[in-house]
Amino acid sequence: MATFGKTTYNAAKYASIRPTYPRQLYDFVFRYHEQGDKARWVTAVDLGCGTGQATIELTSFQKVIGVDPSAKMIEQASQSLAASSLPGQIQYIQSAAEQLPFLENGSVDLIASAQAAHWFDWSKLWPEAARVLRKDGSLAVWGYSEFRLTRYPSATPLINAYAQGADPKDSLGPHWERPGRTIVDEHLVAIPDPKDVISGAFRDFERVYFTGEHYPTLTSPRPVILRKTMTWDNLLSYLRTYSSLHTYHEKYPEDLQNPEGDIAVRFLNRLKTITTDKEGAHADEIDVEWPLALLLARRV
Repeated sequence: MATFGKTTYNAAKYASIRPTYPRQLYDFVFRYHEQGDKARWVTAVDLGCGTGQATIELTSFQKVIGVDPSAKMIEQASQSLAASSLPGQIQYIQSAAEQLPFLENGSVDLIASAQAAHWFDWSKLWPEAARVLRKDGSLAVWGYSEFRLTRYPSATPLINAYAQGADPKDSLGPHWERPGRTIVDEHLVAIPDPKDVISGAFRDFERVYFTGEHYPTLTSPRPVILRKTMTWDNLLSYLRTYSSLHTYHEKYPEDLQNPEGDIAVRFLNRLKTITTDKEGAHADEIDVEWPLALLLARRV
């Protein structure tokens, strides 16, 4: 996750254009949490909180702590919090997810993580989660994979070639930080079952896939719930939040001077051709969706 911590990375732009997690997702997590025999709603912790997008949705709990290793992300999250009505309820702390010395044993009711779990060392995270969670406390982590154009399935191969291709000059594939990107694109299946790391600490471990028909080989996939209607300019702004694009331009700065636009613009223009109708026109807005995987576990 080193790219997000660089001083040249635009955390404010990242916060403004990334997809917003739907209420349906939080309701699903909260229903799971309240099914615990002794569920409490005192303290929630958001690991890898970034700019705090998910942190502020956890205010069903009396106290919420956002944790991130990037000083820049914590700074952006804190600035947003200062402008809100929640500064007394939320606290942001710069820290790795795997070491939480500021949390007492058995002091946390819910651990959440949005689009960050693929960066964690779960050989250390599961034991630390077991330490800080109360009995019947819950863990819920989720991540979304490569975007899809809802009404244009023929665009999927083009999206894959751009984001995951092998050519370092014509694709972003070689410029992602691995294995993190691979883990999230493979729906967090690489995250181990907690019993394989720390015996007897967790129960009810579950993998839930809101992936629709995109990945039919996954177990019992549910309909996609993470969607957003975007203008083409919005989509381009989203593409510019890719850490791999940031790395690509560090290696190929001359690409920014391409008369046809940089690699992101050229890709966007190819997408537009797929959505063009017989009269040569394309919609001003497009529906975008992201397959999402959710992992749930409960402290014994």
